Amino acid sequence: MSDAKQPNIIFIMSDDHAAHAISAYGSRINETPNLDRIANDGMRLDNCFCTNSICAPSRAAILTGKYNHMNGVRTLHENIDASQQHVAKILQENNYQTAMIGKWHLGHGGNSNPTGFDYWNIFPGQGEYHDPVMIEMGEKKKFSGYATDITVDLCLDWLDERDEDRPFFMMCHHKAPHRPWMPDEKHMHLYEDIDIPEPETFNDDYATRTYAAQGAEMRVDRDLTSWDVKGEPPEGLSPAERKSWYYQRYIKDYLRCIASIDDNVGRLLDYLDEKGLTEDTIVMYTSDQGFFLGDHGWYDKRFMYEESLRMPFLIRYPKGIKAGTTQNAFALNVDFAQTFLDYAGIEAPEDMQGTSLRPILEGETPADWQSSMYYRYWEHMSEHNVPAHYGVRTHQYKLICYYGEGLGVPGAKDIKMDPEWELYDLEKDPNELNNVYSNPDYQEVIEKLKEELYRLKDKVKDFD
Repeated sequence: MSDAKQPNIIFIMSDDHAAHAISAYGSRINETPNLDRIANDGMRLDNCFCTNSICAPSRAAILTGKYNHMNGVRTLHENIDASQQHVAKILQENNYQTAMIGKWHLGHGGNSNPTGFDYWNIFPGQGEYHDPVMIEMGEKKKFSGYATDITVDLCLDWLDERDEDRPFFMMCHHKAPHRPWMPDEKHMHLYEDIDIPEPETFNDDYATRTYAAQGAEMRVDRDLTSWDVKGEPPEGLSPAERKSWYYQRYIKDYLRCIASIDDNVGRLLDYLDEKGLTEDTIVMYTSDQGFFLGDHGWYDKRFMYEESLRMPFLIRYPKGIKAGTTQNAFALNVDFAQTFLDYAGIEAPEDMQGTSLRPILEGETPADWQSSMYYRYWEHMSEHNVPAHYGVRTHQYKLICYYGEGLGVPGAKDIKMDPEWELYDLEKDPNELNNVYSNPDYQEVIEKLKEELYRLKDKVKDFD
């Protein structure tokens, strides 16, 4: 068994799993009983955010504890330099057995292969849902079956072979529910005879928003393809009926992929129970960012809007986290690495930019706890036509600046646009439908938020 001072850590991450598709978060559209087990036995964080809502940059922030301009992965077109320090290396150097299994998505080959792991077995790029090729310690192998099952099979195999006298850190990264949302046979017909409720903002007309929302190419009715929904809509549908048809086809496959994740989370939790490891093991579930589930009429992510910005965060540790608790304090993906190191009793390096979440997980919110967060999306006008932007979110407000240029960042297009701003009063307008940036009643608020935005920009050393 592991030393109680160094708990085992299992970090489970899916790809594009929005918090509002988890029943522990009050989902209206699905049930996730095994994910709910983590929340019921531990804590649910209600204000966990990513600092850049796109896959590889979020993964790099989680691994390194640094913002993307510091870890070198600002866009999908920049591979991580895995020679840099990160949480798995530090744990490995401090008695931990380490494993990375599943979706790496930080480049592969050369210096982008996983480092700091005693064992790694990853999907190349996005990977395939069915009968995937994986790269095990540098060697390509083909596996038979469904990616979500295979990922957990490999996790359980590694746990069986570990040294039981040392603690372990295992990153279990699922490909699902990333586009093109291909379910397994077991869940293929789930939700077949029901209609999934459409979100409140499904028919958003973007009336008060900038060019960013109006020009984004991620609309359910216009931008989903026959490849996404595995077919063509029937003839004779009205525009509204056609939009609903596309939504039902999209969201049901998305939720079917999540059902498989939930089953496999249950397999891992059952394993810990059976092996007597539950008390000594931190289990955390998250996703690399949020996702639009028809919200604002969209799919995909990238924006600083809530559905995209917000990450699920469920965590269980019987020895240190009270069961059935929730927390509203801010948490960021750059905080995860320092949190793991703190629980392992290891001092974090000075270049990590996050803050250990341990105080808030244990029910104590320090008086000076972070009450604002900095966000930046760099991939200007690339896929889905979303402009680069940065912004600040507080508990009440969100200020976003679409600064209108790519700045030569890999993957960003060299298109210049006039800068535009958006401001949302989240207490009065939680769905972010009313941009009040030009409202004179908010001018003092805007001045204070801009001061905070540039203070945070300096604090994280984003000096462009």
